[in-house]
Amino acid sequence: MLLENKVAIVYGGGGVIGGAVARKFAQAGAQVHVVGRTRAKLDAVASEIRSAGGRVEVAQADALDERAVRDHADWVAERAGRIDIAFNAVGVAHVQGVPVADLALEDYWLPVHVYARTHFITAQAVARHMMRQGSGVVLTLTTPAGTMAGPGFLGHSVACAGIEALTRHLAGELGSYGVRVVGIRSHAVPETVERGSHAREVFGRVAALGGSTVEAMLAGAAAGTLLKRLPSLEQLAATALFLSSDQAGAMTGAIVNLTCGMVLD
Repeated sequence: MLLENKVAIVYGGGGVIGGAVARKFAQAGAQVHVVGRTRAKLDAVASEIRSAGGRVEVAQADALDERAVRDHADWVAERAGRIDIAFNAVGVAHVQGVPVADLALEDYWLPVHVYARTHFITAQAVARHMMRQGSGVVLTLTTPAGTMAGPGFLGHSVACAGIEALTRHLAGELGSYGVRVVGIRSHAVPETVERGSHAREVFGRVAALGGSTVEAMLAGAAAGTLLKRLPSLEQLAATALFLSSDQAGAMTGAIVNLTCGMVLD
């Protein structure tokens, strides 16, 4: 198995994307630690993993809380002896669809602050252990917004661009310690909307402002890609698995394009 005997932490592990990646890691042999704020969602993911014969631990913690994240990473490293993989799938509902002239500072700043903070906190917490052991993989997650011109998603755009910059810088800083850092840039994943994640709230607001529906908006997004479709949850999880494995051992500092050709590198 690709991740046999590996130890992985998935932040936002109770969410749609985090849960899918956690299940995929466990199927590949990893000992998975799912972290999030909502115990019921974490327990549901853990139950699925255990039912399939996987190994999983649950920790209720806020990935914006520096002390809580650091203490948890220290606990995992002490108990398991190492941390091999960290994936941050934390998401937050935020305002999109409002032009800059009408955008409140707080609505602009929320996604910038939340995403930059959580990715820094989680990466730093695990990097301390990965540097000492001389190996590890840190995975980040963004959308194409960081590479696109507006209108209507200024805060999200800056947040995504910042995470991709963080990914590249961390790759440069941690590479000499044997630690890889790779980003996944994914277009909208329909299952995240269907299953009621924060994406449903964000896209719902944008669709309502345009007098449309979320389903129509996603159909339009799919039509705007080269492949005329959007990435699936399974494809995103499988990509995270590959990037975490030794098969991707030559990859670091890369932003993997999972946009179905919506943006080109």
